[in-house]
Amino acid sequence: MATTFGTYSEINGAPGKTHEQIFHEVIQLAKHADQAGFDVFTALEHPFFERFSVNTNPLALFCSLAPLTRNLRFRTLCHTLPLHKPMILAGEIAEADVLLYGRLDVGLGRGHAWLCDPANVAPEESQERFLESVEILRRAWSNETFSFAGKYYTCDNLSVVPRPVQKPHPPIYVVGSSDKQFKMAADNGWGVVAGAPAPWKPFVPQARTYLEACAAAGTRPKLGFMKAIYVAETDEIAHGEARRHLESYMQYVFSPLDSLPKDEAGRDRLRRAGYGFYLSDDLAALRTLPYEAL
Repeated sequence: MATTFGTYSEINGAPGKTHEQIFHEVIQLAKHADQAGFDVFTALEHPFFERFSVNTNPLALFCSLAPLTRNLRFRTLCHTLPLHKPMILAGEIAEADVLLYGRLDVGLGRGHAWLCDPANVAPEESQERFLESVEILRRAWSNETFSFAGKYYTCDNLSVVPRPVQKPHPPIYVVGSSDKQFKMAADNGWGVVAGAPAPWKPFVPQARTYLEACAAAGTRPKLGFMKAIYVAETDEIAHGEARRHLESYMQYVFSPLDSLPKDEAGRDRLRRAGYGFYLSDDLAALRTLPYEAL
């Protein structure tokens, strides 16, 4: 399996900076990564929570970088499918693939638990919406016309344009923590991405599940792993410079936890929707995990 390297930015809304400044810095990061020989530039899609991210439209960001870069591929991790009408999103992703001259990877997921209520999407619907959306995207990219009759989405003899440059569609990556989604990715020959700026051992079983499923399905694995890395001339300098940024980042990415229901009825609803992990002590503990452990 070939190894490639890239950068990942959640584009946090750090205090003291305007959104214009934040995006300008991200653009400079992408240009530098391209010049330095990195392979992929990755950003997420995340509305509503400023500290977590101000990047609600990664495709627009990627397309703005098309004339400024030569070698990078661009990957969204991930498009939160239950928040979209998949018949529309299919065309938007295909158009981005055209404007990026086929340098687009597509990450798909059902998103964080705290995104459902602000987007007026029932948490218990998110998994079924995700699965229906995945099937619609595949049919839209692979057929001149297609029909679909699901619980949440229906279309008849629909033609989605434009067509993507990459055939039958851009490479797909699945993110999340569900064994079912990782096995689905393996069965279809898709990639998966795991990891976080946290201890790596909890992700080992996920990676093993995916690799074993690929072997069983006879598909080629594409396993991505995200990890916070800071490089400097000495360990002392690296830790001295990285500590403040990593500690701030952990506060930013877990701040939406405060928006989750406090009442037991609301919390039980999230559990029944498969979002129980967001209510777990393990996740909450990451907010106070010492820098040395991270």
